[in-house]
Amino acid sequence: MTVGSKLKQTLASLRGAESVLRTYANQTQKKENKKVYQEAVQVSEEIIYSLEERLKQLEFQEPQYKGF
Repeated sequence: MTVGSKLKQTLASLRGAESVLRTYANQTQKKENKKVYQEAVQVSEEIIYSLEERLKQLEFQEPQYKGF
């Protein structure tokens, strides 16, 4: 498994986790819990953005990873 494919797999997993956190945030009734979930979503968005930027760099530097 290449670095590029591992990174893409990690991104897919993180997006799934972010989706679950969003669902929990929308379904919970307690304001404290909602805030915790929303903060977790924000952190996950930042991590995803960072990894997407890294993937762009990787694909630019190593074109063979692009599109996999």
